[in-house]
Amino acid sequence: MKTIVFDIGNVLVRWQPHLAFVGPLGSHEAAEAFLQRTDFAALNLRADGGERFADLAAEIPDPADRALFAAYPAAYHLTIAEAIEGTWALMDRLRAKGHPIHAITNWSSETWGTGLALHPRLASAFGVTVVSGQERVLKPDPAIFGLLCARAGVAAPDCLFIDDSPKNVAGARAAGMEAIHFTAPEALEAALTERGLL
Repeated sequence: MKTIVFDIGNVLVRWQPHLAFVGPLGSHEAAEAFLQRTDFAALNLRADGGERFADLAAEIPDPADRALFAAYPAAYHLTIAEAIEGTWALMDRLRAKGHPIHAITNWSSETWGTGLALHPRLASAFGVTVVSGQERVLKPDPAIFGLLCARAGVAAPDCLFIDDSPKNVAGARAAGMEAIHFTAPEALEAALTERGLL
């Protein structure tokens, strides 16, 4: 049986970081502007790699922006409210077919607990879950794919990895896994069916 390895953010749980800042800033446009001027994506990726939000906030010059960024973990639940149910349904079908299911996620160790609290299925859905912030290694580093294989007792060529990031898909392929770029549950269903996995 093929081992299926899922990414989580924007594959199983929608992540919309601007929603943490709409309340304090008053609009979606202001929140998006905040993300741009603070280079939120780069700072957040470092948090996913194990750095703390408070330490990252200290690098932001503007005091108001610095305080808003530091408060992000407390508002994090607003950003991941929605499960992508179509993907969960596909995962259930894969499991019913006998495929082992695991996960590799770029996710901060500070906010992972919030994810588990809001989406309790994440705690039991996978045989092995590798969380980048806990391991201090990020996709697409080959080491994180190797870590999953070692813990799950599987070989990379026996794994199919599913991720919304083309860079992470390329990283999985470089590590020896088959990989699918996730865009929507319907497209994933077609790709899995084409491979004879559903």
